[in-house]
Amino acid sequence: MSSETVTLRDAVLNVELLNEVLLPDDQPCIEAASRPLLCKADFDTNFIDRGAFITGQSKYMEEATRHANFQNMLLEGLDHAGNLYTWRCCSRAVPMAKSNDQPNRAEINMTVIDVLKPEVDKLFALMAFTTEATARFCEEVRRLCHVEKRKDFVSEAYLLILARLLNMFVVLDELKNMKASIKNDFSTYRRAAQALQVNSGGAHVLADLHTLSLFLAQQNNIKDQLKQEISLIDGHEELFSDVINICAFMYENRLYLSPSEKHLFVKVMAFCVSIIDSSGPFLVKLDQKKRVSIARLDRIFKSLEIVPLYGDMQIRPFAFIQRSPHYEASKWQLCHHESDSCHVKIVDRLRSIRAEHESYVVQLAKVSNELNLTDRVTSAHHDAQQIHLTSLALSGVQLLCSWTADVVETISWKLLHPTDSRATRECPEDAEEYARATKYNYSPEEKSALVEMVSMIKAVQAFITRIEPTLSHAIRRNVYAELQDFVQNGLSDPILKATKGKKDILQSILQSVRDCCVDSLSGSHADPRSSSEKMSKKTKKEFASSSDLRIPRRAVPPAPGTTQLYVARTQIEALVSEKISGGKKVLKKELDQKAVDRFKIFLLKSFHWPSLFNLLDTMNEACELSQLWFREFYLEMTMGKRIQFPIDMSMPWILTEHVLSMSDGSLLDSILYQLDLYNDAAQFALTKFRKQFLYDEVEAEVNLCFDQFVYKLSESVFTHYKQIASCMLLDKRFKSECQQVGVMIRTPPSFRFETLLAQRHVQLLGRSVDLNRLVSQRVNQSLLKALDIAIWKFESEQLSSIIELDYLLEANRLAHKLLSEQLHSLSPFEDLFLEANHNVSQPHGRVTLHVFWELNYDFIPNFAYNSSTHRFIRPRHVFRHTPPREKAPPTAFSYLWGSKSLNIAYANIFHVYSGFIGMPHLKAIARLLQYRGIAVILEELLKMAESVINDKIRRHYHEVLSLMPKVCKLPRSDYGSNGALQYYLHHLEQVGKYKDLKTEMCHEWRELGNILVLCMQLEIALAQEETFDLLLAAAFTNHIPQPPAKNLAEQEKALAKLEEKYSRIQLTKVVEKYGTPKQAELARDAELMTKERLCCGLNIFEMVLVRIKDILKKDPIWSGGYPANGVMWIDECVELHRVWSAVQFFIAQPPLNDTEKLAEALFGDSLHWGVLTMIVLLGQHRRYEVLDFSYYLHRMQKTDGKDEVVGGIRLSAMADRIRRLQLINTQILTILPNYLSSTDEFSEERVREYAPPVHPNAQFAAHD
Repeated sequence: MSSETVTLRDAVLNVELLNEVLLPDDQPCIEAASRPLLCKADFDTNFIDRGAFITGQSKYMEEATRHANFQNMLLEGLDHAGNLYTWRCCSRAVPMAKSNDQPNRAEINMTVIDVLKPEVDKLFALMAFTTEATARFCEEVRRLCHVEKRKDFVSEAYLLILARLLNMFVVLDELKNMKASIKNDFSTYRRAAQALQVNSGGAHVLADLHTLSLFLAQQNNIKDQLKQEISLIDGHEELFSDVINICAFMYENRLYLSPSEKHLFVKVMAFCVSIIDSSGPFLVKLDQKKRVSIARLDRIFKSLEIVPLYGDMQIRPFAFIQRSPHYEASKWQLCHHESDSCHVKIVDRLRSIRAEHESYVVQLAKVSNELNLTDRVTSAHHDAQQIHLTSLALSGVQLLCSWTADVVETISWKLLHPTDSRATRECPEDAEEYARATKYNYSPEEKSALVEMVSMIKAVQAFITRIEPTLSHAIRRNVYAELQDFVQNGLSDPILKATKGKKDILQSILQSVRDCCVDSLSGSHADPRSSSEKMSKKTKKEFASSSDLRIPRRAVPPAPGTTQLYVARTQIEALVSEKISGGKKVLKKELDQKAVDRFKIFLLKSFHWPSLFNLLDTMNEACELSQLWFREFYLEMTMGKRIQFPIDMSMPWILTEHVLSMSDGSLLDSILYQLDLYNDAAQFALTKFRKQFLYDEVEAEVNLCFDQFVYKLSESVFTHYKQIASCMLLDKRFKSECQQVGVMIRTPPSFRFETLLAQRHVQLLGRSVDLNRLVSQRVNQSLLKALDIAIWKFESEQLSSIIELDYLLEANRLAHKLLSEQLHSLSPFEDLFLEANHNVSQPHGRVTLHVFWELNYDFIPNFAYNSSTHRFIRPRHVFRHTPPREKAPPTAFSYLWGSKSLNIAYANIFHVYSGFIGMPHLKAIARLLQYRGIAVILEELLKMAESVINDKIRRHYHEVLSLMPKVCKLPRSDYGSNGALQYYLHHLEQVGKYKDLKTEMCHEWRELGNILVLCMQLEIALAQEETFDLLLAAAFTNHIPQPPAKNLAEQEKALAKLEEKYSRIQLTKVVEKYGTPKQAELARDAELMTKERLCCGLNIFEMVLVRIKDILKKDPIWSGGYPANGVMWIDECVELHRVWSAVQFFIAQPPLNDTEKLAEALFGDSLHWGVLTMIVLLGQHRRYEVLDFSYYLHRMQKTDGKDEVVGGIRLSAMADRIRRLQLINTQILTILPNYLSSTDEFSEERVREYAPPVHPNAQFAAHD
């Protein structure tokens, strides 16, 4: 072991460096394969190395040379096609001279030429290229149709390169026809050039411009010129028949690996037919000779009526044939009538594609798991596995090609057949052409099918890309093994037989194939070109059994090059061809059937080998969906009215928005695949078109669409989890009862947001986007807005809506908790609530301020307390009008409860709490305001109480006190109850005439009573909430309740067991044992804050009563000063309880008519709470119970039982009312002393000493 030591500092730094290591995460893969910038090897040499294979016949080497030239011509033609397709009109932005007399006319024209000359040079290059390419192509056709070579063998690859050239001519001609902006720009340039050339005299320039003008002005001149020159070549029909047949063979046997190849075959077949038919009715003759089958072509063209031409341009291949001069409709029974619907039934096709996708993904997953579990080096040498992996890669590319072709063909058909307002109800009559082709042209089912198909294409592509190194390695090993087995084993017997039979040409071709491809490690194979007489017996025996030899394998086998495969395949194809391939012989006749069959199998197997060597490129071409974004053709049709179309007409965004708008969310996992279509378009714009402005347009749309995507996704996520939280808070019994009566409360569908929200690095246009973080930011704003709306809604309604606010906050809290499990960048809920409540920098939040506002302006002046129900209710008649509240803004359902049905359900629930203020409301106030808010509310309530007592109540009290008789004794019982009633009516007559006696004066006492009862009820609610919290925390703070037991010993034993049971969750002890001292201190502080609550020995209402008492003591008007007898006032009307007795006497009187309202209906029990609390705090409650006028009258009436009408008042009715008031007063006078019994003033008995009473006679005698 090494003795090197590492310091602690270095060790810590090394550990910190681990944070910078990028580790693969375990997020689900629901996006397409990324496109990194890399340097890759291109195995397609385009026959540059053809000189290395000198063993091949010179004929095929010459063919390879021409093949390479044609390939370069194709690349140049594609560049011109890209320039034509992406051409944007420049002349509209170029200023023109308004008249010939304009002084700066020459300068303007020169500027126009400088601007447009680079573009016009491209047009000159296009014209020169088409002229040269047409001549070169016709020359090659002329060579192949020469009389001496008509029956010669032409290879399959050569025919296909001719087909590609024909397709190039078609594309270039159609693009030139389509682009009117090219002609406009050239006309602008030509006018400017002509204006300058008049002065400079450049005749040759004008001639060139005239030639180019004719080239651009003539429609279809490329195709027509080609047809005209080919028609002059004798025997061209046979050559183009071969092209048609090879394309038909490829199409029918699906020997293509990209949709563009498939469509190329169809276009070339149609163009070849039009070429053959242009020079005479040769097509029918070829059909009669069975060189070309019209019925076969009819079926092919019917199966694919519309094919993409280039970008968003489409073409109907059969239109070439219909425009032919010798077209006969009777020969084309299927294609003569165009179909009304797309040949790809995308919705029906989806079912079979799902099955194919499921089967193939299972195979891929099995292979991937096997490669991960087994030794890669060992498994890669296994021939069977290599064959399986090669077959798997090929079948995957073929499946991708088939699915992509279905998508592309559907899009093409829709683009060529726009909808209208009659076919689609949503489509307006004035809709743009492109909108009718994209936005309104797809049903929801078709959109869903397209989304799913694009997702399957991208998903399989990403899966294959991940294991591409393994697949490519297996492909090369398998191709190497197959090729060596063929050239060393498969060719041995034919070479031996050709040597024995002295078939020199056949033997030389076979040996050429072997020498070109053989990779012999041992060199044991003899040269079969030596005569059989010179062979030893041993050598002959080896050759006789050569088919059984096992070819040794290299550790790192060299993959054959494209030139090797071309040479080998072409020569083998020549051997099995029916045409002359060796001198003037058909060499197929010199081979036995077994060899021919083996050669054909090899040709079939090796057809896709060059494509499989470049697996990634082949797969990218098979999955090419950039056409879904490009819209240059439709932009050209707008004639400059549109610079670019809005995103709602863009197919990638249409599909993305469709996924977001679906109600079930079944395709959410597919949404990122739709955004990857922008990656395809950007990649095509940069690598194929090489146009920066196109990439910029794609990037601009991506920026806009991705913002919309994140916004809509965030809204959906927030709404979904808000609905879940609301449903979780909704009572199950309530939901079941609603369902029983036929009211359905919709529960949110099961959206699978988890996978989508787990994406932390979405690849989009080379950027790595943290989708989780972006959605978290948006959801943060949504939560903040929801909290703001909840508080705003509370501010716009009465105090009773605080329960709804409490539930809304709880629903948002629960939604935040659910969202936090998926979104890891959400702010803490408390921080969001503080921000929405404006309580970050302000001492008091919006909720606290509005609660006080409601208490001050509505609750205290307008509510009345009911002692029976312990609720505050609003009487029908109010004395103070509440100022108008600010209306809440219109709000979406998602910011309240999530959906319309949930909003209605909760509205019905909270309607029950809207007519009163009771314990549920006060508990909500206690939970929302906490200690700080409650302290503020109580302080303000005490200020209000002081103001009411010292200002309002004192003013009315002083007025009534001045109207009271100086002395009002209790009448003797001899008077009877009717006499006592008449006595009080007489003595208190002036008091009864006070105008505000039953209105304002009682109202002020009602306000004081509301304040006091509110404080008492708030104390009870807060105590209940705190007790609940303490009970929940009891097990964690070592507060175990006393268990029930028969005796003390059993109780202690049971308590010990409970303490041991809960000792593991007592947080403070656990932290002290395992944590740091700082953590232990924090735990102790937290436990202290949990235990120390107001309900543990403190009483808010008691302190309120003490403060009210201090206010009353400051003013002697309430107690009447020091009594004259030195003990107490008895008959004198100078104390508060005497004034209240007078007021209560009139309140207790029954109403004289129906319009008169009782005090209970106006003020409830709040009136009594306000007055009696003052009486109790002044210590007058005992004298009040003894000396009250109404109580005395009730006792007299109860004794004599009289029932008379005195002064319009029925005595029995008044006695009943007095009894009710007495019950209320007794209840209040019983409750209040309980809160005051703990204070020092009331707990100590006050004892005063008085002198013994003196008889009056003795008193007079003493004076004498």
